Amino acid sequence: MTQKPIELILTRHLASNLAMPIFLVDADGTLIFYNEPAERLLGMRFEETGEMPATEWATKWMPTKADGTPIPPDEVPLVVAVAERRPAHGSFSIRGLDGQQWHIQVTAIPLVQTGDRVVGAVAFFWETRA
Repeated sequence: MTQKPIELILTRHLASNLAMPIFLVDADGTLIFYNEPAERLLGMRFEETGEMPATEWATKWMPTKADGTPIPPDEVPLVVAVAERRPAHGSFSIRGLDGQQWHIQVTAIPLVQTGDRVVGAVAFFWETRA
């Protein structure tokens, strides 16, 4: 396994010490961590899911619009933050792996190294009322 960029290591450390749900991906969009507060909304501990590619996590939690239509993976804020190198925000529903439905707000920001190279992105999210 190759060493992760320091920006991802430090963001993971920060996320593990925050009370807000955090989801962290690398430059390929691969999920590399989500913290304990996120586990309640995602319906499973990170130790049980482990790392997974964007094609899997972007559909695993079934993000849907208010009318119930699925959100395409390329419209998920975290995917936008990596692919377009810009912050993104969204409001949608997810179904946790435990079957529970949640309405959430998500703000994702790209993580950039010196030299303007995107090494990943982090999403901050929270439960909202429908």
